[in-house]
Amino acid sequence: MNKATPWVEIFRKMALLKLNDERMRTVIKSGRLTMPYYSTRGQEVIPAAVSVCLRPEDYICTIYRGTHDSLAKGLPVKLLWAELAGRVTGTCKGKGGPMHITHPASGVMVTTGIVGSTMPIANGLAWASQLSGDGRVTVAYFGDGASNIGAFHEALNLASVWKLPVVFVCANNQYAEHTRYAVGTSIDRISRRAEAYSMPGITVDGNEPSEMYAAAATAIDRARAGSGPTLIEALTFRFFGHVFGDDDSYMAPGELAARMNEDPYPRFRQWLVSARHASEDELTAIEEAYSREIDEAVAFAIESPFPEESEIFRDVYAEALGGSIENQVMGSSDE
Repeated sequence: MNKATPWVEIFRKMALLKLNDERMRTVIKSGRLTMPYYSTRGQEVIPAAVSVCLRPEDYICTIYRGTHDSLAKGLPVKLLWAELAGRVTGTCKGKGGPMHITHPASGVMVTTGIVGSTMPIANGLAWASQLSGDGRVTVAYFGDGASNIGAFHEALNLASVWKLPVVFVCANNQYAEHTRYAVGTSIDRISRRAEAYSMPGITVDGNEPSEMYAAAATAIDRARAGSGPTLIEALTFRFFGHVFGDDDSYMAPGELAARMNEDPYPRFRQWLVSARHASEDELTAIEEAYSREIDEAVAFAIESPFPEESEIFRDVYAEALGGSIENQVMGSSDE
């Protein structure tokens, strides 16, 4: 992709992320699937703009609110839906679920439910790339609450000391679970913490594609050139609370409505047309194509089988020669 004209490609990713999130919430409300779900609606710009700057072989590590990060990086939609549905055709054979999506083939190295853990894992991947000279960059996604975890500080320090090819992307959606940013964080901008670890830190409007893209492109190019890590704080807002079903009672009256009125998706879509980067028909065709792809993914997931009971033991214990995994674990033999 030509980095000088990324706008339609960013829109493509945003359209997929928005439509997928909307379908996920619809399917859950219909009762066809039952699972915890951490909606990403409202935060589509961040991974869309970052991912257009990444190569297919680059890595990401993301959190439980990270389906948009994974899809933007190239995770196949069918495999995502099958995993969330607990089917054996999923990325982790239905054993990971919403909080543990992993697909190394597309560079989605880990989704973790442990707050703050993406950063040290990303350092490990980046260190391996540095040692092997493979030219990969690793992106660690996390939320504002994770910036108060010890792993954040340890990871930034080590990444700076070793000049690792890693980019730390904080999606600051103003709330750490149910806790307002100012209540739990002692600094006005998370990006200012980068100074303590001798790395660039920048705060951008994470709902503005041009700002997000410029910051990501600079940080990723810097990492790939061997100049070390960058901390990007992307300001955004989540439209459906911490977990789907959240009543948002901890938010100030009118806050959510005001934020949703500033939805970056229709705003960016309108700009693309008015600036003549794409026509209305072209954008509609993109959306319709993704809607059909998601239809197929939902059908694929629901029609796929659940894992067999033997999968409980697989990928957990090493398989020795002779005897079944179950018998090895239980201390008996096949005879």
